[in-house]
Amino acid sequence: MTNTTNPTAELGNSVGIGSEIYNQVLQHYYSEALLLDHIRLKEWGATLAQDLKYTVPVRQTRTVQEIEESYIRSVMHMDDDYGSIMGRIMRLSGKSAWSENPPSRIRRFVSNVQVFETDKADEFASVNYLLITRNRFDDDFFDLIPCQRNDVLRVAGDGFQLVRREVLIDQALLGTPNLSIFL
Repeated sequence: MTNTTNPTAELGNSVGIGSEIYNQVLQHYYSEALLLDHIRLKEWGATLAQDLKYTVPVRQTRTVQEIEESYIRSVMHMDDDYGSIMGRIMRLSGKSAWSENPPSRIRRFVSNVQVFETDKADEFASVNYLLITRNRFDDDFFDLIPCQRNDVLRVAGDGFQLVRREVLIDQALLGTPNLSIFL
């Protein structure tokens, strides 16, 4: 999904708010936030599809006429697949991730969830907003990381697996010292 002025233009039929599928997707996001906020990374990793693509393109400031080109997709903060995400999980779960030792105190707030049908019966697209608050050490301030996530979720058993995630961070200049967390 690349259309930043109308992100739903390329998506399929909308899944109704309050429908069974919508509620299941919403529950998936709430459970995901809980796992990540409580650093239960291996459990979160079990919700990822093996054909996962996880990207965070760099944002640049553009004029109104150039708004379609707000993100540089040839340069990424993160450009991961299942293997590299699992490597990050192992590193963050061990003693080798100095950037998260001690771990950040994080809260993820998921909102504005929209769910869409895709051309595959067992996959759904989602556009949702995420606000992360992050505090480190004994600092009296915290980072705010607002973003939009464009996801594809696949039905797997009684839940979902994350197949695609593109995170569009609102900030052109990140206000956090590192991006060693999952968005």
